[in-house]
Amino acid sequence: MLWNQLQNQAVVLGWDFYIPVLLFIGLVALAVPIWAAIGVGAISMLLLSGALPLSLVGESLFDGIDAFALTAVPLFILTGDVLVRTGLSRKFLNVAEALTCWTRGGFGSATVLVCGMFAAISGSDAAGAAAVGRMTIDRLVESGYPRPYACALVAAGACTGILIPPSIAYIIIGLVLGISASTLFLAALIPGIIILISILVTNLIMNRIYAYEGGGMLSWSEWLGQLWVAFRSGWYAFIVPGIIFYGIFSGKLTPTEAGATAVVVTILMGFLLGTLRLSDFPAMLVSSAKVNGVILPIIAFSLPLAQALAILGVPQGFVFAVTSLTDSPTMLILLMIGILIAAGCVMETTPNIVILAPILKPLADNIGMNEIQFCIMMITALGVGFITPPLGLNLFVVSGLTGESILKIAGRAVPFVFFMLLVVLLIAYVPAISTTLLPEIYK
Repeated sequence: MLWNQLQNQAVVLGWDFYIPVLLFIGLVALAVPIWAAIGVGAISMLLLSGALPLSLVGESLFDGIDAFALTAVPLFILTGDVLVRTGLSRKFLNVAEALTCWTRGGFGSATVLVCGMFAAISGSDAAGAAAVGRMTIDRLVESGYPRPYACALVAAGACTGILIPPSIAYIIIGLVLGISASTLFLAALIPGIIILISILVTNLIMNRIYAYEGGGMLSWSEWLGQLWVAFRSGWYAFIVPGIIFYGIFSGKLTPTEAGATAVVVTILMGFLLGTLRLSDFPAMLVSSAKVNGVILPIIAFSLPLAQALAILGVPQGFVFAVTSLTDSPTMLILLMIGILIAAGCVMETTPNIVILAPILKPLADNIGMNEIQFCIMMITALGVGFITPPLGLNLFVVSGLTGESILKIAGRAVPFVFFMLLVVLLIAYVPAISTTLLPEIYK
């Protein structure tokens, strides 16, 4: 019905659209890497539609990644890897544990907090799930949490990797839609913190119901004493996120410059502490290159794909088709969220951004949604997909670390999904959450 309405609005979709789409779906079903599936779909759409001469396809692909802002992606990935190898991530855990040791479920709350701290540096969900999971899951089980729940807690906490700035996802959507990454980072600060709080609250509620973990009743002096000891022994670890946040939000550093500075500072700290050696560099660079090698090819095909879709009139036709079903902004927002949640369940964030952002943004514009609010809503909704089957990347990461069944972990993650969805709705219907910190020009 939707496509019939789309075609009736003088947007006649022929085989130059359907063949590439079928190719893409078929390749994904055959477990072909997503960047290759997108590449085949994008190039075939360009060639069949005549949107771009074959001689210019290569140039268009390179134009997709010829952006200074993208240099920040490998830098933040490398910073997160260096952070783990130098042991600085354990300093975050010590401080987080000291902050929460006074309450019931203290170590569970500390796990969520350290996920947020790691997110404020690496910008990657999977890296955060792996790093924090190695440090905390066994201790969570020792504290009284069932192993599937401990895995779900880490997987949910690590979702903040793309939601708390600096985030690789916001760099990518900024590139695709032509929006400043620094502006998106500023807008994402409050929503990212709200998501973190929602995961903390969920864990506290579950702890209250099932009494997984007890908590020490400390006096104010005892608590402050433990906090002082933890901070005194690991204060220098907070120099790295401090540089990133101050540099970006003060306007003194671009995201790329902040990422480069963070890498250099983290490496120097590793050498000074004696926890990093020159022999560690090949493994760190290879690890970061592997992650970057998955992301950049997808981005490379985003520009020609967006060009082909625009020439075929798909975004405009989609807007007409959807708005002809209902003109209620409330229902249209719910529809967009439903599409994003469903897409997040079956595909990773980067291809979802590349494919869906150019299609859904005209719909958001049509109902008067602020473009910054749209970006925050989209990334937050896609972030839920990291703990929802069948893809659920964070579920696979923690399952690989522990050998626990993905379905068992996913079952324990349901309360976290529910509360995160409430935050998505809050972001979608309350623009101030995304725009309060922005200059007046963006509101």
